[in-house]
Amino acid sequence: MLQVKTPEEVLRLIHDKFQPIPGLTEFVPLEAAAGRTLSEDITAEEYVPDFNRSTVDGYALRAADTFGCSDAIPAVLSLQEEIRMGEDAGFALLRENCAYVPTGGALPEGADCAVMLEYTEDYGDGTIGIMKPGAPGMNVIFRGDDVCPGKIVLRAGRVLTAQDIGALAAVGKTLVPVQRRLNVGIISTGDELVPPDQQPLPGQVRDVNTALLSALLTEQGAEAHSYGIVVDDESLLHETVTRAVQECDAVLLSGGSSVGVKDASCRIIESLGELLLHGIALKPGKPTIMGRAGNRPLIGLPGHPVAAFVVARLFVLPLLDRLAERERPLWSVTAELSESVGANHGRAQVNACRLIRQDGRVLALPIRSKSGLITQLAGADGFFCIERDCEGLPKGAPVQVYLN
Repeated sequence: MLQVKTPEEVLRLIHDKFQPIPGLTEFVPLEAAAGRTLSEDITAEEYVPDFNRSTVDGYALRAADTFGCSDAIPAVLSLQEEIRMGEDAGFALLRENCAYVPTGGALPEGADCAVMLEYTEDYGDGTIGIMKPGAPGMNVIFRGDDVCPGKIVLRAGRVLTAQDIGALAAVGKTLVPVQRRLNVGIISTGDELVPPDQQPLPGQVRDVNTALLSALLTEQGAEAHSYGIVVDDESLLHETVTRAVQECDAVLLSGGSSVGVKDASCRIIESLGELLLHGIALKPGKPTIMGRAGNRPLIGLPGHPVAAFVVARLFVLPLLDRLAERERPLWSVTAELSESVGANHGRAQVNACRLIRQDGRVLALPIRSKSGLITQLAGADGFFCIERDCEGLPKGAPVQVYLN
């Protein structure tokens, strides 16, 4: 019998048994940093912006000079200067004066707001009528409103988005400290497997898991290294796993994880280090193995593609995040079940689903699939979990759907 652990226990085990890998930092150009994981806090060394600037086309002025003005009784101010885009104002604004300023232009010293052109009138004699009173700070971004020296702009562990790249550009960070991509070895095992480009003979199936897991790892910022298909030969598998452990930060074995005559994964993991678990109270994914060689994880995934994907999504990705000391949000939406779903008592159950919007509600349509039917998973938008002590959920029950 497998000595299974609950999903929660597996996640705690990952945190307790594995430590972040030191020395992962490398520097990449700003344009290559999107999707990479920041390895150091980014702290601003300057003000952004470095000057007070207008957010509208209009007139920079002192708000106090316009208090009480209206369409009927405009404030009449002398036009002192016109400020050009990309240039310092270079002067101090006199009282009861104004200065034309374009959107993004620098405000002169003494100005504390900007009034839009739509609320002004040029009388053509060097004076400007202001029909709407200004207020201190109106239509102005002040120096350092965005960033000031010493402010942490982005924290280590963040997976950089397009918005983050913009923030890095704003503070002049053109070489970005990011974590080296984790190298993850993938080994598919089984006499029945053939490469995807071969026509299977009776009793054979194409190796889905190498391509599936490689794609998942690549999406998550790791580098996948395939060690090919290894037949059910323990000495050959031991040799392949040993080489992968030496060359990679983590190793995934696909297949050979259930109790059987030819299953050598447990013995191989124990010979290289420590076996941490054999079995998770989860459907699909019960016959999962986890071990380590030093701080290098060795994960034996189920051979069935859907089960392998579920386990990789729920546990391998958090494990890689632990090694990389990375923060990755798990996005989810609340939806209503479109139909009742039964569950296997005693094991947490993961169901893939599609999401649709109907009559203002978000519905989760469960995908009925067996663990070997990968094409059923291809159209899924996400998955929801049913707790191990729950025997099912009725139609209309709210579920938290975690997006792919």
